[in-house]
Amino acid sequence: MTVPTHTVENQVPPLVGHDVYSTDRALTEAVARHADPGRLAEITGELTELGLAAGSSQAQAWGEQANSSSPVLRTHDRYGNRIDEVEFHPAWHRLLGHAVSAGLTDAWSRPDGHLRRAAGFMVWSQVEAGHGCPVSMTHAAVPALRTDPELAAEWEPRLGSRVYDQRLVAPGGKPGALFGMGMTEKQGGSDVRSNTTRATPLAEDGAYTLTGHKWFCSAPMSDGFLVLAQAPGGLTCFLLPRVLPDGSRNVFAIQRLKDKLGNRSNASSEVEFHDTWARRVGEEGRGVATIIEMVAATRLDCALGSAALMRQAVAQAVHHATYRQAFGGPLIDKPLMVNVLADLALESEAATATVLRLAASYDEGSEQERAFRRLAVAVTKFWVTKRCPVVAAEALECLGGNGYVEESGMPRIFRESPLNSVWEGSGNVQALDVLRVLQREPQALNAFLGEIGISRGADHRLDAAAKDLLTDLGDLEGMESRARRIVQRMALVLQGSLLVRYAPAPVADAFCASRLGGDWGSTFGTLPHTLDLPSVVDRARPAAV
Repeated sequence: MTVPTHTVENQVPPLVGHDVYSTDRALTEAVARHADPGRLAEITGELTELGLAAGSSQAQAWGEQANSSSPVLRTHDRYGNRIDEVEFHPAWHRLLGHAVSAGLTDAWSRPDGHLRRAAGFMVWSQVEAGHGCPVSMTHAAVPALRTDPELAAEWEPRLGSRVYDQRLVAPGGKPGALFGMGMTEKQGGSDVRSNTTRATPLAEDGAYTLTGHKWFCSAPMSDGFLVLAQAPGGLTCFLLPRVLPDGSRNVFAIQRLKDKLGNRSNASSEVEFHDTWARRVGEEGRGVATIIEMVAATRLDCALGSAALMRQAVAQAVHHATYRQAFGGPLIDKPLMVNVLADLALESEAATATVLRLAASYDEGSEQERAFRRLAVAVTKFWVTKRCPVVAAEALECLGGNGYVEESGMPRIFRESPLNSVWEGSGNVQALDVLRVLQREPQALNAFLGEIGISRGADHRLDAAAKDLLTDLGDLEGMESRARRIVQRMALVLQGSLLVRYAPAPVADAFCASRLGGDWGSTFGTLPHTLDLPSVVDRARPAAV
């Protein structure tokens, strides 16, 4: 017999049963801004369908299940045969299957493909971030494969397929395939030129055997991997299939799975190669040049993933404050809480505007846009991924003690939040890459300055910040030690330029006043009280359908 001792009240209903896409005004407006008007209705229909799926109780349950049941490595079968397979919870396969069927690996072959794919990646990543790793790598492998037309013709249709086939069989027998990659090694990390994995040419043209190790190989259940190894002509890119054309397993020894802070649904592994068959991609000695476009695409996905995490964190915080009563009224009516939520919303909107601008640049396809991306991707990856953990922490705090409890979902967001800053080159790597581009590719700087110059004269604080940035860029003394400061300024000026052009006046005004106007506190919730903060918060509200 249960004896009632209290009535449950003032508990916030779960944020479920809503359209993750249509209720994100910053995202929907960015898509409308960059999409071809004749295709906007089609794109909106696709993304709305995905948004409703992402906001469903079923999808949220899959995310929880995939993270509470981490992948399990099976090195041998019951008879002692080496199999090197990873078992995933069924929820992982449902999440990944839905991502593939929604076209999140297919951006390169359809109009507005990168824009719609980026928006969809942001929407579906809010359900669960870990399965986005193979989605991202599969999408990003295409430009590297296109350096070899024969390989591209063989693999690209499978990578862009809407069919998810989890079987570990010969690629020729699969309607769809996924890709992973293995770049880093124990001794090198981001310094891939120090890799020691050896590539030995075979008699067959373009075929090699690889011997060595990879310290991080994500999604080891994938059908193929792009890896770097030292060939006779220098560091070279290779395609390593998991299963050979005759159906036999390639030598791909998974030594262990990493025990990570977050990203628990995804398998990150250490692998060993021993006379492992692989096919050269691009020219010998041109491995970094071959892989660079893949790296750029995965770096943008890191920023997209962080923007998605920030949006989900802010949506949960605003939703909680809307329903939670304290000190005589809803939290969302309290001026200090409004200040905190508005500050968080600014970070989320600025990140969304920036990553969608970059995604759209791929669809535009001009040399000017390519030059712009050469700087802007590294700048954005540096800044947006750095802002994600502090946004996640502050949003968690908005829920009080409830936010520290696993059932709220906020701890999973928080654990995930540092990852994208580490993946695909940490902050220092991004900052140094920016310096290299500034020193060697003047057309990239001209394109970047041209982008921010579009908004010249629209806001005096933005103009002053752009002038200070130019002063910074012109001072060559101690530039490496100032690299982070320079990249931060570049990111903020770019974000300010986009918001001044496209965001509502309260959002642009608050961003420029705080991030560019010299009155930015060291914690969230320090925006000037004279700003229209309630309008900024209301814009971020994840209204229920």
